[in-house]
Amino acid sequence: MKVRYRVLTGLFLLSTITYLDRVCMNVVSKYVKADLQLDNQQFGWILGAFSLSYALFEIPTGTLGDRIGPRRVLTRVVLWWSGFTALTGTAFSFLYLLVVRFLFGAGEAGAYPNSSIAIARWFPAIEVGRAQSVIWAAGRLGGALTPLIVIPLVHWAGWRWAFAILGFMGVVWAIGWYMWFRDEPATQPGISPAEVDEIETGRNLRQTDHRIPWQTIIRNPDLWALMLMCHLFFYGSYFFTNWSSVYFQEGRGMTEDQTKNFISLSYFLGAVGCLAGGALSDVLTKRYGLKIGRRAVGMGGLGLSSLFFLLAGLTTDNQAAGYLLATCVLLKDLALPVAFAVCVDIGQRNAGTVTGSMNFAGQLGGFFITILFGIIVEQTHNFNYPLFMIAGCLLVSALLWLKIDPTRPVAIR
Repeated sequence: MKVRYRVLTGLFLLSTITYLDRVCMNVVSKYVKADLQLDNQQFGWILGAFSLSYALFEIPTGTLGDRIGPRRVLTRVVLWWSGFTALTGTAFSFLYLLVVRFLFGAGEAGAYPNSSIAIARWFPAIEVGRAQSVIWAAGRLGGALTPLIVIPLVHWAGWRWAFAILGFMGVVWAIGWYMWFRDEPATQPGISPAEVDEIETGRNLRQTDHRIPWQTIIRNPDLWALMLMCHLFFYGSYFFTNWSSVYFQEGRGMTEDQTKNFISLSYFLGAVGCLAGGALSDVLTKRYGLKIGRRAVGMGGLGLSSLFFLLAGLTTDNQAAGYLLATCVLLKDLALPVAFAVCVDIGQRNAGTVTGSMNFAGQLGGFFITILFGIIVEQTHNFNYPLFMIAGCLLVSALLWLKIDPTRPVAIR
């Protein structure tokens, strides 16, 4: 196996653990709410605290990775968030849990921007879309595994110990990553000169200045379109990350086993969507060019997902709603690796900062939908109203791909 694929394996494991830790709170929501006596509006603020801090620290952590490399930054990121994952299990009040989840989000911020940096440095440009798809498919695999792993853990040891065990897994990964990985292929032990040459001649890293001033972000229409697209995209993503368990059990009256099965199916199909989206984008790029290769997949996936969200909110059949929502994940996740590939396309040496900027906007979207879902449900007692809002957001997100040009690098001024 080529060394760059071993690097990708490490990032695959990282992404899997990321979503195990992130989705765990969704899966154990009924136990946490009952134990701490939280209503849906309060629980929305608990979930939103993660999204807000994640958003605030995305750009700084992505920029730090551009400057000092993903080896040290990812080690710090994983150790930090693993510690606060474990501390989640010690929560005894609303305020305590709010603070811990905020700090958890601050720690996890930068995981995907720094993964993008590693991909930008370790992969030829023609393989970037597929490499991104593997990382995001791993995240979806982590989401699919979460209910299958965590619910038995909760029944065996309680929800508090489930968080402690997940935190330990992250520590093991961080130690292994720091000991083995190197930021540049040429300095990696065991790599052949032929592979180093293959990577360095094929990758797209023309820029050397690791600073992207705020003026550049503000004045760049492609980056604005990318950020707004991701902001609205994440309204759909964070419904599944944070609220799907509550929606299925409280909104649709499903059992815990039915909920577990639909959450696992959703994330499994999301993994399929990520792999298919990255591969399809690379195939279309070879045949029709980068602009069509990225836009067609991003726009098509989000547009169809919008339709399926609408249908899920309209149907009165609970099983049909579950399958429609699972299909939504498959369709919207076609666009996920493509969006992060565009960050590498236009960011080049500044891929971490560009990815951080896009993910910053996306996480703000995750924060807003997380809070809004809890408020809307608590005030109206209707669990489908938020789905109609998400459908509209995804439709606008799909149309924004017409304004995103992956052939124009972000200019440093």
